[in-house]
Amino acid sequence: MNELRGACIIGQSGGPTSVINASAYGVIRTALDSGVITKVYGAAHGIKGVLNDQLYDMGQEDAEELELLLYTPSSALGSCRYKIADPDVDDTDYKRILEIFKKYDVRYFFYNGGNDSMDTCNKISKYMQRVGYDCRVMGVPKTIDNDLFGTDHCPGYASAAKYIATSCMEVYQDARVYDTGMICVIEIMGRHAGWLTAAAGLATAYGAGPDLIYMPETDFDMDKFITEVKAVYEKNGNCMVAVSEGIHYADGSFVSEAKTSATDGFGHAQLGGLAALHASFDDCIMPITPMFHVLSWGFPQNAVAAGAKLVLPGKFAAEEFGAIAQAFVEEKVTLANGAPAIFGPMLQMMKKMPQAPDLSGVRLVSGSSEPPLSMMRGFKELTGADVIHGYGATETTPLATTNWKIRPGLDLDAEEKWDLKRSQGLPI
Repeated sequence: MNELRGACIIGQSGGPTSVINASAYGVIRTALDSGVITKVYGAAHGIKGVLNDQLYDMGQEDAEELELLLYTPSSALGSCRYKIADPDVDDTDYKRILEIFKKYDVRYFFYNGGNDSMDTCNKISKYMQRVGYDCRVMGVPKTIDNDLFGTDHCPGYASAAKYIATSCMEVYQDARVYDTGMICVIEIMGRHAGWLTAAAGLATAYGAGPDLIYMPETDFDMDKFITEVKAVYEKNGNCMVAVSEGIHYADGSFVSEAKTSATDGFGHAQLGGLAALHASFDDCIMPITPMFHVLSWGFPQNAVAAGAKLVLPGKFAAEEFGAIAQAFVEEKVTLANGAPAIFGPMLQMMKKMPQAPDLSGVRLVSGSSEPPLSMMRGFKELTGADVIHGYGATETTPLATTNWKIRPGLDLDAEEKWDLKRSQGLPI
């Protein structure tokens, strides 16, 4: 292979992991020490940084500061979820990328990410070959899902697996503090690959994990699920279940699909919803539960991770419930948490408004004590908002369980549906 001299660009894309910066450092340090790479640039927010000509000269960074990347989580260069089009359909982005590559004499392009990032690499590489521009495009693997083609284990998975196992062990302890039985369902990321959910088995191996694990590699059967959970519950008095967000029925439809209406930045269906809490980019989230409840059940982190709008109400007194209610309307809140002591007075304030706000589609997760049926009906009839009961593992982890979305086809009358929505989990 002929020696190719020129600059290189390294970019990061997709969700951050605990070790993606370590991979980036490996590329940056090696490139800086290379005799054929003349300049090393970091792209701000992935491929968007290339398109916007926002590049960092990594050679100007302090060597000791750069080395800290080895132990720094998240994406130091900034990430993005931007899907470039097929060049045969729209080659605008590719022409711009070629323009930037020529401007800086870029002959090496490294893209640090998962499957969609590797797709970006493939498209850019083929385009550069088509137009005759000599540039070596390389994908640097990163995914917590461990599903990247061509790898048997991928940087990002191990640290995520450890987190899943540890979180399950914490929830296991929380779910057994009462003398009444509990069925706890933990939803874990994984669209088509069950590696993360399978990691919950590590907690079980140490005696504090789920009794049952359901992954997307096999078809989900609701009747079989109910039978299996009932058997464990009757034997142990408790049952803990780990399910992948991507579990699906035999016809291929996702169990959570009935709730899904959003897509992520790459056009994939935004899964989640087994716990009826999953946030999307279009949400506006207001965590009213105090932050000392492990940062309000993790709602602020959920909002940031989803790219959703986050509205923090701040400290407020009882007489200020009207302001909170007004903020719901002005900020167009779609997901909020709280307790009956908060939502009850809010409902009364809304009843006093000249015109009741339309909160159709808004999800209100009510924790603490069981929400009064009158409050749930009141919100639904007056505003259209849905109130469901949630359980938060308050002291140790932001993970939560909520009642399930009522499955189509269940033979329940109106009163039974209200009782189901008030419960902490689907009665088995």
